[in-house]
Amino acid sequence: MKKNMGSADKIIRFILAIIFVALYFTGTVTGTLGIVLLVLAGVFVLTSLVSFCPLYAPFGLTCKTSVE
Repeated sequence: MKKNMGSADKIIRFILAIIFVALYFTGTVTGTLGIVLLVLAGVFVLTSLVSFCPLYAPFGLTCKTSVE
């Protein structure tokens, strides 16, 4: 699995995950939308940790800078 995410993309996903979790646990977003945001937050954290986004692969998207 070749890495296809840069550091800026990883940081943005991680920040969004924190926001989604905070919205859910403060009760701002509840119900089905809240659960969807929690799942999306989990996916964002996972893809940030492994530096690979499966949705980028079919479209040939990669980070424009060097990815180690």
